[in-house]
Amino acid sequence: MPSSNQNQMQFKEKLANTISTLTNPSFVAIPVFLWINYTLLPHGEWLWFSAVSIFFISLMPIITSFLWIKKKNLEADMPRRQDRIYPLLLVILAYIIGVVVAYIIGAPQLTTVLMFCYLTNTIVVLLFSLFWKISIHAMGIAGPATAIIYLFGWPGLIFSLLVPPVIWSRFYLKRHTAGQLITGTVLGYLLTAIQIYILIGF
Repeated sequence: MPSSNQNQMQFKEKLANTISTLTNPSFVAIPVFLWINYTLLPHGEWLWFSAVSIFFISLMPIITSFLWIKKKNLEADMPRRQDRIYPLLLVILAYIIGVVVAYIIGAPQLTTVLMFCYLTNTIVVLLFSLFWKISIHAMGIAGPATAIIYLFGWPGLIFSLLVPPVIWSRFYLKRHTAGQLITGTVLGYLLTAIQIYILIGF
């Protein structure tokens, strides 16, 4: 029979994998854009703008990444830095199209700006990935958290409660070093805040 210590380790690994999967940036984007659009457009249009933003920010990246992973027979997490480059380029292309479409159809300003932040933050991730494996998970939770704080003020900080579990799960699974996780988190908050300030103001 497995010892209590082994059971505890198995539980921790399962928990870490679950957190890591559920907080994939493409998955996190779905409730974030639904929440933002519903708050800004309470009379029905929120569903249309949410569908458009989620398609380009979430569904297209999921589909293209899945196809690439399947084609190259890679792990879903793409633990090797080099394996990220091409999928990131495809994701960036989806984000560019998404930002243009959001602007043309008149999506809420924060929706369009957050989509733009996803684009520029991913470009930063791509540049880092040329030589270092910065945490996409950390940046992908901190960036949206900044937009939620902008929209709701101090109560929006509740979304940031997701940041520590994300950092713990990625570190526990040995997907990143502490430095890679901290850098991703700080840049996620900082870059998104700067862009919102420049494009919208406080």
